Amino acid sequence: MSFMINKYYTVEEAKQKLEYYCSYQERCHEEVLQKLKGLNMIPEAIDVIMNHLIENNYLNEERFARSFARGRYRIKNWGRIRITNELKARGISKYNIIAAMAEIDPDEYQAAFDALADKIWKSTAGADSAAKKRKVADYLLRKGFESNLVYDKINSLCR
Repeated sequence: MSFMINKYYTVEEAKQKLEYYCSYQERCHEEVLQKLKGLNMIPEAIDVIMNHLIENNYLNEERFARSFARGRYRIKNWGRIRITNELKARGISKYNIIAAMAEIDPDEYQAAFDALADKIWKSTAGADSAAKKRKVADYLLRKGFESNLVYDKINSLCR
């Protein structure tokens, strides 16, 4: 016979737990809300804890968005479209998405895109150039780069 024992937290215990959770890594409001629900907190306690985290600067949506955009761009080589869509999926406001996109330097973005496209082009096997073009284009579009950039680059690589 197996059963689950639910642990219940006081507001103070949950505050401490969430302070650590937010200080370990930037979090968006939605992630923190899900964590609190996972701790079986009642709505009134959730409001108190969320306010506490915001007031004490553990939780800052603009800081999260900027950090998220920098990390996904530099570490995972994501393009602007994918970063924007991921931020929207996390419920980030348009204002904060615009602030996050400002973290990406346009010249650096173009250079990183060119380097990634060249690398993928060289590593992609394709008997006919149409199949190779499609594979490279699909990859770059999945990474979230703008279609005009992708198709212009593929056309220049074909020459």
